Amino acid sequence: MTSLTTPFPYAESEAALPGRKAARPLVRSLSAFALNAFIVVACLIAFLFVALHAFVAYLLSHPPATPLASNPLAAKNLAYADVSFSSADGHSLLDGWWIPAEDSPKTVVLSHGYGTNREESWVPMYDLAELLHGMSYNVLMFDYGFANRAHAATGGVRESQQLIGAIRYARSMGSDDVVVWGFSMGAGTALQAALRSEKVDAMILDSTFLPDEETIYANIRRYLPLPKYPTVSLIRWFFPMMSGVGLDQVPSSQAQQTDYPFPIFLIHGTADDKAPESIAENVARAQTNALSELWIVPDAIHEMIYRTHTEEYVGRTSAFLGNVFASAPDAAADRQDVQASALSDY
Repeated sequence: MTSLTTPFPYAESEAALPGRKAARPLVRSLSAFALNAFIVVACLIAFLFVALHAFVAYLLSHPPATPLASNPLAAKNLAYADVSFSSADGHSLLDGWWIPAEDSPKTVVLSHGYGTNREESWVPMYDLAELLHGMSYNVLMFDYGFANRAHAATGGVRESQQLIGAIRYARSMGSDDVVVWGFSMGAGTALQAALRSEKVDAMILDSTFLPDEETIYANIRRYLPLPKYPTVSLIRWFFPMMSGVGLDQVPSSQAQQTDYPFPIFLIHGTADDKAPESIAENVARAQTNALSELWIVPDAIHEMIYRTHTEEYVGRTSAFLGNVFASAPDAAADRQDVQASALSDY
């Protein structure tokens, strides 16, 4: 007896589900499309993330240019001359204002901060120029190369050469004594210029900023919540492309650890969220000149100490300058007269 058997189709056999052959290629196609889409999106996000850091590096090296709004004559009735001079390395031609004091051999060079020009209104520079002129100092106000976008900002590396050019210009105008009064990155630039052994008689440094990876990242975080890694690495990579100078060329540590051969008056606020007060403290700790001073101002913010503590600011800076240039037995009495006269105007 022969029995015939008819195989019972399994539930998942292709014979039982004739549409499965078409479904599988469709699933595979959808999977491949999803994977490719994920890769494209991931690459796009990575590209935008990297491009963002390139843009940040560009902004760091090319801050917005602020046009001049006035001049010493219009602002403070101070006679002045438009001047131009070369940076010490010959790579930059800089513009400025020379405000002469009659028969004075002493000059103060005002070194403005990042993202502004010689006017730096929030300091304010015109008030200081008026104060110094009243104390019989010539005043040189000038623009760093980045102020009009003629050159990239380099964290003080090339700017220090530009400041040396300003110092040498002041000496060419008959100034035996030269003081640099710097603000923020202009103060950090002054220290970098001094590392090049350019002779000055004193410095007043307000809200000193020296760029390094930590301070740059802290300032980026004020605007963008980016992770420290790889942000710092990407900025370090892109910055030389945008400025021509690497961050490792900024002698931040050296500038804070050097004992300079002239007196320095350091001014800094405890509420400064752009430049940590430790920078001023480090510089002050390294000084051995008896006339060097450190004034830490409680709750003061970046570069606003003159505005918030005007009388004390004028008194302290005037006294410092008086001490630096004291040469006669009655110098102390003369300094008191100068301070009283300066304070009477404020």
